Amino acid sequence: MEKYEHKYNADQIQVLEGLEAVRKRPGMYIGSVSVRGLHHLVYEIVDNAVDESLAGYCTDINVVIEPGNIISVEDNGRGIPIDIHPKTHISAAETVFTVLHAGGKFGGDSGYKVSGGLHGVGSSVVNALSEWTEVTIQRDGGIYQMKFERGKTVMPLTKIGDSNKTGTKVRFLADNTIFETLNYDFSTLEERMREMAFLTKGLRIKITDQRKEVPETSDFCFEGGLISFVEFLDKNKEALNPKPIYIESAGEYPVEIALQWTTQYQENIYSFVNNINTIEGGTHLDGFKISLTKIFNDYARNKNILKDKEDNLTGDDIREGLTAIVSVKVKEPQFEGQTKTKLGNSEIKGVVMQAMNEYLVAFLEENPKIAKTILEKCISASRARIAARKARESVRRKNVLESTTLPGKLADCSSNNPEECEVYIVEGDSAGGSAKQGRDRRYQAILPLWGKMLNVEKSRPDKIYNNDKLNPVILAVGAGIGQEFDITKIRYGKVIIMADADVDGAHIRTLLLTFFFRYMRPLIENGNVFLAQPPLYKLSKKGMEDKYCYTDEDLEKAYEELAGKGITRDQLGLQRYKGLGEMNPEQLWETTMNPETRILVKVTMEDAMKADATLSLLMGDDVDPRREFIIKNAKFVKNLDI
Repeated sequence: MEKYEHKYNADQIQVLEGLEAVRKRPGMYIGSVSVRGLHHLVYEIVDNAVDESLAGYCTDINVVIEPGNIISVEDNGRGIPIDIHPKTHISAAETVFTVLHAGGKFGGDSGYKVSGGLHGVGSSVVNALSEWTEVTIQRDGGIYQMKFERGKTVMPLTKIGDSNKTGTKVRFLADNTIFETLNYDFSTLEERMREMAFLTKGLRIKITDQRKEVPETSDFCFEGGLISFVEFLDKNKEALNPKPIYIESAGEYPVEIALQWTTQYQENIYSFVNNINTIEGGTHLDGFKISLTKIFNDYARNKNILKDKEDNLTGDDIREGLTAIVSVKVKEPQFEGQTKTKLGNSEIKGVVMQAMNEYLVAFLEENPKIAKTILEKCISASRARIAARKARESVRRKNVLESTTLPGKLADCSSNNPEECEVYIVEGDSAGGSAKQGRDRRYQAILPLWGKMLNVEKSRPDKIYNNDKLNPVILAVGAGIGQEFDITKIRYGKVIIMADADVDGAHIRTLLLTFFFRYMRPLIENGNVFLAQPPLYKLSKKGMEDKYCYTDEDLEKAYEELAGKGITRDQLGLQRYKGLGEMNPEQLWETTMNPETRILVKVTMEDAMKADATLSLLMGDDVDPRREFIIKNAKFVKNLDI
């Protein structure tokens, strides 16, 4: 091996001082420098204010998006300490904003009983990644202020007035040399603020967008806490127990749980530790699921609802249609990894199980009618599970790359490397035929679909396994379905939905995305699902190369460009594509399938709760909320087919 000829001694060891490490590798601290990372800055500061509420000192948080994408977060907590820190020899407030892993949340004698910000990097990271930061503190009878630029102090903590109030206000402008965009999405921040208000009973969080001519404001305060949270998640669903079951246990590890069963078939369980969304679960979720299964089976046996010869209900049977929030407070939680998405404290499992046993058993005994209604659904789910298992066996593939079990209409590609392979799920045989002729057979597969797609939001799993429209999709993807889905077995790195650019095509896309979300969610989470973008228009003229336009805006720009070349609108032929079948194979390849020229939209999922609520609203059984949604949003509709 050839050696790299270069000095390697102490001079080559780089030491990043202060917050330089954060600016050098921002992704290590906030995940990315995309819009997701940008929003994370807001969450970090708000989380600090929420921690003050958890400690019992803050009742109001005010978040403002000011003109120019400046963020302001103000709380009425105790205010960051202003005295001199014994180790840094600067004010404690300045220390919090300039030193990594400095904060009031470490050790048994910290300033907080529980906290989400365990790594102590929140304020300092926001400061490091901002063009400027301004912090105003009201405490000890005074008003104090300090200012920073890109993490460096430009004005140390200075008293600027007197006040008998307490609290902290942080204003910052994210650094445009670091982030891809500084444009905050109000709805994204609004969803997060609502969630934090649900999880912190009685805390008022107000968020205002001042960038608009008429400021948009949302004000959240939920005295019902988790009960209100579950009711919000189930607002478009028919509930079996009209009021959510609420479990609360105090002590060293406070536990709060809210449960409500609906007539739907999907379970939606969300777990939190110190208001952190533990999307990978952990010991608190394990304790909840184990105790839930045991309690319901014991009750069903004792009441002779389950006969001796019948098998026990599984956890899946009992959780069908369940919406639940499991929230615990832990002084020193042990999370797996910096992302803080899975709780590891073993003792919490028993704490949650004890809370469930103390309350849920009594609830079922005291409410036999509700208990019977829920159990009838569980038993129905058990029967459907058995039917689904039989159906599943009929569609299982022996080997991920065996073509003998692939659907008959699939035109597979020659490559067996999933990383380079892609499958187009195409609406209709006509478009499928053009796609088959126009594709690159080496790595592009085509799966035509025809007829009406099943709405899985209204169907049980056994209906899905037997569905002749979805079966080919399951077999083609090759990774299973539901809990058995294995992302490592996918046959194609890109699963591309290609449908007509009309209302029917939009419906097909929605039905397929609903199926992927409910039964192949890792496919979306892993970034494997895409939407093809066929052109809407073709401009043509003799002697001129055809020009394709994908939006109305593209069309207007094309007209303007051609006008600059002396070509008028009257001289141009305009074709509006209503269906993929109107394009010949060459046109379909050039506009929609050629990696060099096509436009693909990656399907992402920022918020599973929001996605679940949206699908329930648009695809579920309850008509009234959907009607209200249509009436409210009708004015935004464009290109409606008549």
